[in-house]
Amino acid sequence: MRRALLATVLALLAAGCGKGPVTRGDCPTDERCLRAGNVSDPGTLDPARAFVKQEQTVINDLLVGLTTFDAAGRPVPGIAERWTVSPDRLTWTFHLRPAQWSDGVAMTAQDFVFSLRRVADPKTGALYANLIYPFLNARAVIRGRLPPERLGVEAPDSRTVVIRLEHPVPYLPDLMAHYGLVPVPPHAVRRWGDGWTAPGRFVSNGPFRLAEWRLGDRLILVKNPRFHDASSVCLDRVVYLPINDYVSAERQVKRGELDLNSAFAANRIRYLRGAGGMGAYVRTHPWTDLVYVVFNQKHPPFQDVRVRQALAMAIDRQFIARRLLGAGQAPADAFVPPGMGALPAAPDWAGLSFAQRQARAKALLAQAGYGPERPLRFQLKTFIAFERVTPVLQADWRAIGVEVTLSTTDIPVFFGELQTGAFEAGLTDWIADYPDPTNFLNLMRSDEPGANYGGFEDPEYDRLVGAAEREADAGARARLLQAAERRLLQAAPVAPVWVNPSQNLVNPRITGWVDNVADVHPKRWVCFRE
Repeated sequence: MRRALLATVLALLAAGCGKGPVTRGDCPTDERCLRAGNVSDPGTLDPARAFVKQEQTVINDLLVGLTTFDAAGRPVPGIAERWTVSPDRLTWTFHLRPAQWSDGVAMTAQDFVFSLRRVADPKTGALYANLIYPFLNARAVIRGRLPPERLGVEAPDSRTVVIRLEHPVPYLPDLMAHYGLVPVPPHAVRRWGDGWTAPGRFVSNGPFRLAEWRLGDRLILVKNPRFHDASSVCLDRVVYLPINDYVSAERQVKRGELDLNSAFAANRIRYLRGAGGMGAYVRTHPWTDLVYVVFNQKHPPFQDVRVRQALAMAIDRQFIARRLLGAGQAPADAFVPPGMGALPAAPDWAGLSFAQRQARAKALLAQAGYGPERPLRFQLKTFIAFERVTPVLQADWRAIGVEVTLSTTDIPVFFGELQTGAFEAGLTDWIADYPDPTNFLNLMRSDEPGANYGGFEDPEYDRLVGAAEREADAGARARLLQAAERRLLQAAPVAPVWVNPSQNLVNPRITGWVDNVADVHPKRWVCFRE
C-alpha cells in the first residue's frame, strides 16, 4: 500500500514546467530587483509577535539587531560594532555605531532597552519572550511579578547597551541577531500602537524599508539609503510573493519570473536534478528543522502515556524520510536534531524493527482500553508543507487499529490553533533559533512554556533542563540535558518523525547566497552575476 501511495503522490506532482511570458512587472528595468517566493504572507512584521520562517525572512531584511547574520548565517556585528564580556561572563557591554531609522531619527541605546523591555512585558504577548529568559529578572518580568524596568538591560549612555545575565550564555551573539529580539522604533510604536507595521508607518533600520504590502499578492521592499552600510547593498528592490503551490513556484523560477523560492516539493528532487530539470538551481543543506507530531493532552486519550507511546512507535520514519520525501531528510527518534551539540538520546523502542514496534503499539493500545470494538479516533492537523505526509501517518496508525481524520490549513491559521490548543494532534516543526540543545528542550517545559502546545507537564523534566541551564561544567550540563531528553522521549508528548534539510531553488545568476545550517539568507548580501 505504501508503494501505491508513493506512486500516486509522485504522479500528481510530476507535471512538467510549462512555458509562458516572463512576468516581472513589479521589477523596474532600471533597478536590480529580486523576486522571491516565500510560501505564505507573513502573519505580522512585528518582531515581538512574529513566529514563523516566512516572517523571519522579511524581518531580517528590515531590521538589524545588536548583532546580525552574515551570508553564511553566522552572527556578526550589527548596530553594535563591538562588545566586551565580563570575566564571570554575566555582563555583556555592546558599543553602538552611529545609525539612523529609515525616517531619519537617530538610533540610540535606549531604543534597544525599549524593545527588549517590550518583549519581556506580558502585555505584549511576545511569542519569543523565552529567548530572554537568561536575562537578569526576565522570568519574573515576563510573569508579571516585576515591572519591565527591572529586566537586566540598560543604557548608561546613548551609544552603550549593557545586558546582565543570570547564568553564562555563550551563544548570546546568536540570540541578539534573532528576529524576535531586533529593535523596533519607539517613536513609531508609541504613535501608531499595533498599527506601526503598516506600509507608510513601518520604520526600519536595516538594508531595506517596506514600500508595499498587499495580502495574498506581494510584499515589496526597497533599499534603505539611511542604512549604515547602504553602499554595500546591491539590490534596489526585493519582491516577496506568497506562493504555497511548490510546483507553480518551481515553474516560475524556471521561466525567470522568480529568482528564487524558499522551498520545493521534496519528492521532485530527482526530476529537478535530472535531464531537462533545474539541477543548477537546487540547493539543499543540513538544517536543524525537526518535524514532529504533538499530542494535545487536554484531549483525554492523550493523557494516557501508553496511547502516546503507541502512536509514536508506530510511525514508519524510514519510509517517510527515505522513500516518500527523499531529498536528504533523515528519520528522527530524538527531539534535538543533529548539529546542536547534544549527547545521543532515544526512547527504549528505537532499536526495534518496524514490525516489532507495531506489535508493541497494538499491545499498549489494548492495555489502554482501545481495540476493534473501541477504536481510538482523533484528528491530525497540519499545514500545506506537510500535507503529503499525513496520509502515511494515517495509514501507519490505521495498521494498529487507530482511525485518524486529516485536516490541512494555511500556516498562520495552523500555528494559531496550536498556540490556543484548538487541536487534538498536530504535525508541526521547530527550527533552531540558536545553536544549543536547550532551544528544543525548553519548548516542552511546563514551568516556562514556549511551544509546549500539548500541555506536557513533568516536574522532573523541568528540573533537569533548569539545572542544565545553571550548570557551568560543559560535560555535566550535556549529561543533564541528555537525561531530560530521554525522559521526554519516553513520556512521548511529542513524536519526532524526521529532520529536514533546507530546500531552496536559486537562480545560478545569484551571488551572495551561502547555504548554511540556519538557512538564513539576508538579501543584504545578495546580488546578480552580470
